[in-house]
Amino acid sequence: MRTHKNNELKKENIGDKVNLVGWVHTRRDHGGIIFVDLRDRYGLTQVVFDPEFNSTVMEAAESLRREFCIEIKGEVRARKEGMTNKKLPTGEVEVFADTLNIINKSAVPPIEVDDRVEAGEELRLKYRYLDLRRPLMQKRLLSRHKIISAARDFFNKNDFLEITTPMLVKSTPEGARDYVVPSRVNAGGFYALPQSPQLYKQILMISGCDRYYQTAICLRDEDLRADRQPEHMQLDLEMSFVTSDDIRNMVEKLFKHIFKEVLNKEITEFKVFSYKESMEKYGNDKPDIRFDLFLTEVTDIVIKSDFGVFKDIKAAGGIVKCINPQKELGRKEIDAYIDFCQKSGAKGMAWMRVTENGLESNIAKYFSEDVQKELIAKVGAKPGSILMFIADKEKKCNDILSRLRNKLAEDLELYNKDDFKFCWVKDFPLFAWNEEDKRWEPEHHMFSMPNPEFVDNFETCPEKVKGDLWDLVLNGTELGSGSIRVTNPEVQKRVMKFIGLSEEEAQTKFGFLLNAYNYGAPSHGGMGLGADRLIALMNGTNDIREVIAFPKNKAAECPMDESPSPIEDKQLKDLHIELDAVAKEALKKKETQEPSK
Repeated sequence: MRTHKNNELKKENIGDKVNLVGWVHTRRDHGGIIFVDLRDRYGLTQVVFDPEFNSTVMEAAESLRREFCIEIKGEVRARKEGMTNKKLPTGEVEVFADTLNIINKSAVPPIEVDDRVEAGEELRLKYRYLDLRRPLMQKRLLSRHKIISAARDFFNKNDFLEITTPMLVKSTPEGARDYVVPSRVNAGGFYALPQSPQLYKQILMISGCDRYYQTAICLRDEDLRADRQPEHMQLDLEMSFVTSDDIRNMVEKLFKHIFKEVLNKEITEFKVFSYKESMEKYGNDKPDIRFDLFLTEVTDIVIKSDFGVFKDIKAAGGIVKCINPQKELGRKEIDAYIDFCQKSGAKGMAWMRVTENGLESNIAKYFSEDVQKELIAKVGAKPGSILMFIADKEKKCNDILSRLRNKLAEDLELYNKDDFKFCWVKDFPLFAWNEEDKRWEPEHHMFSMPNPEFVDNFETCPEKVKGDLWDLVLNGTELGSGSIRVTNPEVQKRVMKFIGLSEEEAQTKFGFLLNAYNYGAPSHGGMGLGADRLIALMNGTNDIREVIAFPKNKAAECPMDESPSPIEDKQLKDLHIELDAVAKEALKKKETQEPSK
């Protein structure tokens, strides 16, 4: 139906007869001549309906409105002098139409198909098929395609096998809740939708596949946010007979390939931090290293002062850390940052201004000249800048200051938004203490290997145990986690027992994996890399919904197809399911709300 896409016609096509198709992006009536910008996913072409060129077609064009889907045939002509549009590849020409076929009319669009006017989130998701017509969204979908294609190309050239793992699996809940699917033919039985292909890719290594990858859909029933959805895509990989360095080197090559192919950017450096160093310097395990603004612990210095708040925190087992943005800040700005810290969970934020003569603020009087000098030297502060202090338990102190660090960097424009800075964080604790449940649980997951020096005694010193596990971070966003796996079934049973699984539970939930390990399992490890997060960052956004074709909203609903939705009573009966009172009430409430939507 077309001879050219709507980004292709140039001066060399002048005089050609062409067929074009697409949607009416804009329509302008100038003194009896109608101009239409015809849009497809490739670009725009200006089409002219001129009665002097073809009066019959001109009459038909009177009915054209936004988003009509049309086909035109016509002649390419040069635009008049002074009327060219240098912003468009086709801006030097226009097509005079001598045939018009309206493929389909459009109702008045409830949202603008225009990047300059963005509708609210609910409307965009409800009319996603219109939202996706926007050039920006088409660009993002194309970018997604290129990134995944580049990843596939890399894996295929490096001896990886693309293998699809099941979508209906055994429920082995850990971390997030499973989405479950009732079985019709096995009454009372349920499948789970996979939170990741973790167990299956390990079994593929036991199966001798050596190198596996998959663009895996992972489904987790958890609270949503900008970088989290009920379903997301991982670039999943697993390798046999490798060390952690081997896996990280392979992943570095993967990302260098993707960025070169898609953005023509050279990625040259992957910095490496220990978990301990990352927490000390950045306050979190996903540091944004595009800017140098570090946290400094000053507990041992400030307790030499007469400031009681800091002394009390130290006595209660807490710490005091400081951050020093090397910028001038006014009192209103400081007050705003105090408010930010309080909203992030702090009781308050102490501060002192650095001057040529020492420190100034309402608390500076509690700090002797010697203590002030020691503080300034420890932080490396310059006159005119501000020292900002948070005092609390170590975990909370780090969390608040890491948020403040990122906030300061954004407000003070401390980094280039077009930069991409990768880093590895390794030597994670193998276990984390769950204060609420009063038990140890895996830091990443229970299939990660302890470092060799802890294999024989990890149960006796869980707080000290480091694991052979790591994270990859890009611009302060965790892109993925990896580890060398536990391949000795006895060690795996010990880990399961230590985190609270009985031998019977371990066999019931993970028996198929433990049994497979009895048959000569190779050493192996791998990573799950967040494809949606990567694509979002490469497109200049942190919101993965912007790069997923049909995402869910914050309530895990799709306004377009109205899922999740009730099913018929017959389906419930076939699946041996009876709704409880809570579910019936929720459905009744939803039904009464439907007409108002």
